[in-house]
Amino acid sequence: MLLHKPVGYDAVGGPQPAADLVEPATRWSEDPSGVHLLQRHFHRLTPLVPLDAEASGLMVLTQDGRAWRRLTEDLAEIEQEYVVETRGEIAPYGLARLNHGLEYDGRVLPRCKVSWQNEFRLRFALKGVQAGQLRHVCAQVGLDVVAIRRIRIGKVPLAKMPVGTWRYLPVGERF
Repeated sequence: MLLHKPVGYDAVGGPQPAADLVEPATRWSEDPSGVHLLQRHFHRLTPLVPLDAEASGLMVLTQDGRAWRRLTEDLAEIEQEYVVETRGEIAPYGLARLNHGLEYDGRVLPRCKVSWQNEFRLRFALKGVQAGQLRHVCAQVGLDVVAIRRIRIGKVPLAKMPVGTWRYLPVGERF
């Protein structure tokens, strides 16, 4: 199941788990999967691909061991895309530094794709993202992060799903 997680919900654990939002009433009305909703689909959902509580966007919950294995063992090789709203003045050559890869948590980060979406929003496409990494690299080039939204995991987009709704991952759609 794919959830558009709102800000303030915990992806994996914590006092306000995002998994609580996945219920029959919050299914996206335009879910293109064609999957018939069954009560057993809501049992033992495991959240995958962590997302900070202060971030919103695409989140995956599953009962499927194959999806779990793919998104845990191969996560470092799966590109994720984020839109990061910022404020402040970017340092000279800041965009080039973001693309080339900066340092986080004592290690040099691999190259990534970063571009301006408008004068306040950056679009990041990167692999192996860690909790707090986007805020940290933005701070290294003089930018404060206002909001973070994950819009894609691998080949699976968030699409136009409203915040707080979910949909099934249809057969044939792969990360």
